[in-house]
Amino acid sequence: MIGAWCFIDHYGPNPVTPETGMRVPPHPHTGLQTVSWLFSGEIIHRDSVGSLARIRPGELNIMTAGRGISHSEVSTPETTELHGVQLWLALPENARGISPFFERHVAVRTRLEGALLQVFAGELNGSSAGVTSFSRIVGAQLDLPAGTGVSLIVDPRDEHGVLVDTGAVTVQGAAAMATELAYVAPGVAELTIEAIDGDARLIILGGEPFQEQIVMWWNFVGRSHEDIVAFRAAWQAEALGLGPGPGMGPVAEKAYFPSAHEGHPGSGHNYEGAPLPAPAMPTVRLKPRG
Repeated sequence: MIGAWCFIDHYGPNPVTPETGMRVPPHPHTGLQTVSWLFSGEIIHRDSVGSLARIRPGELNIMTAGRGISHSEVSTPETTELHGVQLWLALPENARGISPFFERHVAVRTRLEGALLQVFAGELNGSSAGVTSFSRIVGAQLDLPAGTGVSLIVDPRDEHGVLVDTGAVTVQGAAAMATELAYVAPGVAELTIEAIDGDARLIILGGEPFQEQIVMWWNFVGRSHEDIVAFRAAWQAEALGLGPGPGMGPVAEKAYFPSAHEGHPGSGHNYEGAPLPAPAMPTVRLKPRG
């Protein structure tokens, strides 16, 4: 984990057609916030609290799952390339049971002597994004021309990560190549990044060290193996009508995803097709991390 950031899916650039684009059926989340950020392409987001939004480059879509939400993601017919990051933020104990909601924000853009900084979460270098967060976080894209560098003001109490999308850079003097993730421990007041091989595009993540352990499996974040078993059983029962399953007892009676089954499975998504079933639980206990 880097602060509350607990997951990074860096994908693309992938050429797509209307037949081969992204098509993710309704699926659940608990105990986290999903953060969608694109470099290219467009995606339609629908969720079980009634949200409908287009995800575009330069615009942040953040979904707070809380006690439970489901959503689907489908690339638009006009999209010819998909490239971006899907990020997750773990919710602290005092927030992980809240009611789910969705937000969309335009990133705060700042020019820094030829570089472009787009802050999409938290505060960085004096720019602040008005995104609902439950711990101190940083999320930004930095586009850095070849041969240039920046020193960004950061909170020395926080840890930071720099994901290199394109190019090659140094972070605090250490080299990081494309697709690599550099880590900077707390104690740094300035984050110094230099492009050393062509233009560079980076994602900067940071935040106060997360003080709780989490258990993360499939699309769920909980605190114990039993949490995950309950979330999975509830999804299977409520979205798919499969019941709690052998040995799962009454946990599926808890309404983690009540809006997923109003009228029919996947209701609220306007999605042509069934929700995504959960995979089988592993045969060993899930271990916490963090």
